[in-house]
Amino acid sequence: MSSRNFWVTGLAFLGGLFLFIFFLILLGTFLLFKGRPSFPSGEKVGIVEIKGLISEADEILKHLRNFRKDKSIKAVVIRIDSPGGAVGASQEIYRELKRLATVKPVVASMGSVAASGGLYIALGAPKILASPGTLTGSIGVMIQIPNVSKLLEKIGIEATVIKSGPYKDTGSLFRPLTKEEKTLLYKTIKDVYEQFVAAISESRKIPPERIRKFADGRVFTGKKAKELGLIDDFGNLEDAVLLAAQMAGIKGSPQVVYPVEEKPWLRWLMKEDFGSRLASLFAPFYLLQWP
Repeated sequence: MSSRNFWVTGLAFLGGLFLFIFFLILLGTFLLFKGRPSFPSGEKVGIVEIKGLISEADEILKHLRNFRKDKSIKAVVIRIDSPGGAVGASQEIYRELKRLATVKPVVASMGSVAASGGLYIALGAPKILASPGTLTGSIGVMIQIPNVSKLLEKIGIEATVIKSGPYKDTGSLFRPLTKEEKTLLYKTIKDVYEQFVAAISESRKIPPERIRKFADGRVFTGKKAKELGLIDDFGNLEDAVLLAAQMAGIKGSPQVVYPVEEKPWLRWLMKEDFGSRLASLFAPFYLLQWP
């Protein structure tokens, strides 16, 4: 191949590569916003949804931070339909809601279920609405540890554990808990339980001793939760939006927006190191064509 043909081929390839990347960016932008409500101009109420088991908080935290920084969003509704989940994730969202509530009005709207960690999150909002039949409560903490030692014994499997301390393998599947381990785990659970009670007391202005009388893990209806002071009033999602708009001083019907839902592959595409990733895909081609 002559030098001139080499450079023509190389420039043509680079031009095609840049067009391909540009096409990917355009396609990603289109898919990112496709099917999502447009962000109208004017004052808005943002809605962040929490559905299902709470296992991680990153996405919810990102949405709440974005709404906090967006000056056109005057109030936020957190819509909860969850039976609970991980303690740490629930506490992270709770703290972010409290931070958001210092900047703009926040209302928690309970769906069919907002129990345990779902209730914990709702406590971060100054106002909480639920339906009379909403299932909430389940105030408490638990640890479930399966024990398969008898099954392994029947099939002839043994586990050898080498540990740095007496409690390092606490919760192992291969043996039952010792009395000391049960005591240690109970103290841990009691600590987290008291954190839950403290959050309820701070948010709902209920004395801790009164909370402990009903915070035994039982589930309440929304009607009972209102009697106990866990929620402020009855209402659905629309009622929560109207209340948030009223608290923000929005006149007329509020404009509602949801966070933009990112596609997992698009999130990978938009990473800062996408260029190096893309280059690595073409590296074998470079080696074969341009020795």
